[in-house]
Amino acid sequence: MEADNAVVAAVRELVDTLPAGVVVTGAAEMEKYREDFARDGSAGSPLAVVRAEDAAQVQEAVRWAARHRIPVVPRGAGTGLSGGSSAVDGGITISLDRMRSITVDPASQVAVVEPGALNAEVKHAAAEHGLWYPPDPSSYEICSIGGNLATNAGGLCCVKYGVTTDYVLGMDVVLADGTLVRMGGKQIKDVAGLSLMKLFVGSEGTLGVITRAVLRLIPAQLAGATLVASFPSMTDASRAVVAIRGRIRCSMLELMDGVTINAVEDWRSHGLDRSAGALLIAQSDAPGQACAGEVEVIRACCEAAGAAEVFTTTDQEEAALFVAARRNAFLAVEQRGSVLFEDVGVPIPQLPDLVDGIARIAEDCGVEIALVAHAGDGNTHPLVVYDASDPASVAGARRAFDGVMSLAIGLGGTITGEHGVGRAKKASLPDQLGPDLMALNRRIKHALDPDGILNPGAVL
Repeated sequence: MEADNAVVAAVRELVDTLPAGVVVTGAAEMEKYREDFARDGSAGSPLAVVRAEDAAQVQEAVRWAARHRIPVVPRGAGTGLSGGSSAVDGGITISLDRMRSITVDPASQVAVVEPGALNAEVKHAAAEHGLWYPPDPSSYEICSIGGNLATNAGGLCCVKYGVTTDYVLGMDVVLADGTLVRMGGKQIKDVAGLSLMKLFVGSEGTLGVITRAVLRLIPAQLAGATLVASFPSMTDASRAVVAIRGRIRCSMLELMDGVTINAVEDWRSHGLDRSAGALLIAQSDAPGQACAGEVEVIRACCEAAGAAEVFTTTDQEEAALFVAARRNAFLAVEQRGSVLFEDVGVPIPQLPDLVDGIARIAEDCGVEIALVAHAGDGNTHPLVVYDASDPASVAGARRAFDGVMSLAIGLGGTITGEHGVGRAKKASLPDQLGPDLMALNRRIKHALDPDGILNPGAVL
């Protein structure tokens, strides 16, 4: 009882410290902040949710948590797919959804952005100045920059243009004791001190709370050409990917299997060929005649790998329909049942082996695995579909989930290319990193968060 009273008093202190309406304590109000899109079942019930309006309020909340040694879970838009922002029992969640300012400096070609701003909002703000922010997760319309930074998100264009960390020039981070540190700035080159921004990008809220970022922008992407190829199988399509990547770097190279094609068509028709075993969507944004040359290379590689049909277009609206089909894959597959979201990657030459191995795992475990991929990066998203009301199906799905990660590691790959480890994959992290690298990760975590209050249970 005494401990309960102490907790109540501590929460009252937090409420009194911050402005009215910033701290949410009602169970019904906090419910929507408990899980991310993964819905992995690990979420606890927080003591409070702090809907911070600025960095100073984040500092106050973290200082309060440090004094009372209460866990802190940073949260963006909640679109994560690995349980990285699942709430913790007895902790607080700091939601950054109110911190949404975006300031574009066209002369420096940067955007100064708060973490709650959506990826799409940053793109729109940049476009007003003829600029472009390339990182583009499939959920770009609803995911936040803070979440992108936390997981080092990639997306459909990263095969040519890179991932989130490639566009971070500066960053403000609130550390575990409430100190705010400011790294980098608008300058393009800066090697003063250790490369700490690379450490915080992708750290999933375990080392600090990101409150501002300076993002590099580039000139607007050129309108190019799109090629869509259908294949009898994913193996044929993945061999085409290997051949294409051996010769050119497309601005987009995405892959969908037959299960995904039919799920998308069932959910919302995009005019896809339901009989195809795989669909490859490639784009070139090379200037002038170079674009046509790249498309012909892609075509030749697809035909040599056994493509049943190859279609090309320079009509941007027509191309957008195919890209939309790929972006909608996750939502469409969810209509088929409960889903475990995977995010494994391998070196490009091993992509056919990964695809074949995933098919075997699905058969062995008696589950359906829909497979989509940022194929040009070797980054795949196997979506394990199962019946949550059937214990045998749940068990099969878990075996498949673990099996896919083991397969990727065995092929020299990774358990996550862009979604993060979160809570869903942390059991497999030691298998990939090994004891020495795991120990180094823990030493860094302890150095920056000695009391272990920042997103406990995630990643490590």
